[in-house]
Amino acid sequence: MLSTLRIKNLALVADLTLDLQPGFCAITGETGTGKSVILGALHLVLGRRADRGALRSGADSCTVEAVFDVASLRSPLHRFLDDRGLEPCESGQLVLKRTFTAAGTNRQFVNGSPTTLATLEEMGGWLIDLHGPHDHQSLLQPRLQLSLVDAYGGLDPQREAFAERLRRRSELQKAKAALIVDERTYAQQLDLLRHQVREISEARLKPGEEAELEAEHTRAANAARLLELSQTALATLSEADDATLTSLGTVGRSLQDLARIDTGAQPLVDLQTQAAGILRDLQSELSRYADRIDLDPQRLAELEERLNLLQSLQRKYGGSIEEVLAFGTEARQKLDSLEGRDAELERIRQELQSLESELRQLGQSLSKQRQSVLSGLNRAAEAELSSLGFRQSRFEATLTHDPDPAQATETGMDRMEFQFAPNPGEPARPLRAIASSGELARVMLALKTVLADQDAVPVLVFDEVDANVGGETAHAVGQKMAAIASKHQVLCITHLAPVAAAASTHYQVIKEVRDGRTESHIQTLNASERIAELGRMLGGGPAAQRHAEELLTPTAKRAP
Repeated sequence: MLSTLRIKNLALVADLTLDLQPGFCAITGETGTGKSVILGALHLVLGRRADRGALRSGADSCTVEAVFDVASLRSPLHRFLDDRGLEPCESGQLVLKRTFTAAGTNRQFVNGSPTTLATLEEMGGWLIDLHGPHDHQSLLQPRLQLSLVDAYGGLDPQREAFAERLRRRSELQKAKAALIVDERTYAQQLDLLRHQVREISEARLKPGEEAELEAEHTRAANAARLLELSQTALATLSEADDATLTSLGTVGRSLQDLARIDTGAQPLVDLQTQAAGILRDLQSELSRYADRIDLDPQRLAELEERLNLLQSLQRKYGGSIEEVLAFGTEARQKLDSLEGRDAELERIRQELQSLESELRQLGQSLSKQRQSVLSGLNRAAEAELSSLGFRQSRFEATLTHDPDPAQATETGMDRMEFQFAPNPGEPARPLRAIASSGELARVMLALKTVLADQDAVPVLVFDEVDANVGGETAHAVGQKMAAIASKHQVLCITHLAPVAAAASTHYQVIKEVRDGRTESHIQTLNASERIAELGRMLGGGPAAQRHAEELLTPTAKRAP
């Protein structure tokens, strides 16, 4: 559900935070108070084009932020966010933010991560259906219509079985295309792969060897200097006239004489003995180190040649020995596949032939099951439409089957079209061809009622659903929205009191002048305020107030 909507500097709104409740939320207000700003804000977070003319006068930028509770959302939102490197939802909350400036700059964020308008628009299709003039209406999309029919008929397992085989066919077709090349290209690919595999194989690479070779090369390249330094250190320790060990021996004899006179000086003798032992160990290790230094120019040349080879391979195949080895493994697999091309092609052809037969059978079976579902769906939709004022209308969910598996999609081999004829004698037309936004909104309301359990979009927004209706139809509109609100959050901008009275939460948009500027605000109405607002919508006066009170009593509720 949409839990919070924050709007800043949009049209008549300076700064507004709207905390929304679950269930059916009615939004009312006098004409011109700014109710349409709510829709405009939702358009922005759905990725629609920003109209700089909607920027509040005198403001440099406009910001809209929507917070959704997505803990029970059925769409693959979390995988979608992860695939695009966007921050995950914390505590089951999704935060969408959109900012645009007078200069035309757009910035949009998902959970604080920068994103694109296309990403916002795709996510919006999972979150909100807007039913109003030229709005974001998922039920106008034939692909989604087919999905809803499958969900309505419990056909999702059959559909997924078809989609799984179609994905497998796509994988095989790609593998086949990679193998089918002209002979010249085939020979060139073989030569290249054989050269790559041979070059990497003959190098006999070992993970981590480059660091060891570089260390040895550094020692070999500086062997003369290392020998000079180690010999100088040895001479200083034991070979020069003033060698350290000789001097330390003199110190030791003096300390022994000292200890014979003063036994308290014995620790000094012990320290001298330890120091002499450490220096003799150092002399021994230095001598061994100097003996290991190899002044071999040939070894140096071998090291340089090996390092040059490693660097050459890394320039061609990867930035490290591990990457070069991985490239070699992949090249070997490709080479094996190409060398066994004919046998592999035959295997792929046979599997594709079998898949084509399976797809044809599964597609036909799925199509027949869909056809059996449609009659019940059509009857249910027409019953709902009748109670919304379309007494003699006709609704048809039509299915067209294409027997060619080559034209199949993951939804199957059918095309779905929801069609509607509002008046007798008129041909049914696709929903997207309905010109009247009020008619379309009521058709959508009927379909949402029938498909409430199957429709995964959690937030439904209705505007102009009450156009050209009244009386019993108005009561039916309100009660159907209340019924849908048990499964979805419903927001309805309405001018009809019976519709607003059916809501569980009532918001009023108010326009007022502050400091010489006109601003729109929105407030949640309590019981007495709600009666007053419904009375205003009914025309005002004592009779209207009494009617408003009646509308809010339990006995005023009518069956949808």
